[in-house]
Amino acid sequence: MTTNPWSHFIRHYLEMVAAMVAGMAVLWGIGAGISAIAGLEYSLPPELAALKMAFDMSAGMAAWMRYRGHGWSGIGEMVAAMFAPAIVLVPLSWLSVISAEAVMLATHVLMLPLMLVVMLRRRGEYA
Repeated sequence: MTTNPWSHFIRHYLEMVAAMVAGMAVLWGIGAGISAIAGLEYSLPPELAALKMAFDMSAGMAAWMRYRGHGWSGIGEMVAAMFAPAIVLVPLSWLSVISAEAVMLATHVLMLPLMLVVMLRRRGEYA
């Protein structure tokens, strides 16, 4: 039985999304737990929350990609795709072009197609 390369590609994409969610949940939980132990409120301004979310999701995804045997350059490209929306949108929020809440929403939404672009660019690695 021959495996369709596109089914492998789609499965890999979904695995990376799951790893992103896991990374975000685990690292958020650690931060919230440390804050609770210290008696602090775990809250960040929306712009910083968008950057932290990009970090948390990237960490989970990068760990999964490394586990799956991807090289550092491919991982770096994917991490860049994860941070790109926040890096572009946070300054726009500071300039009052868009709201801070819109930064968080747009960052979440834009990460997914940017990941897909990186994967399509390296189709042979993912399919």
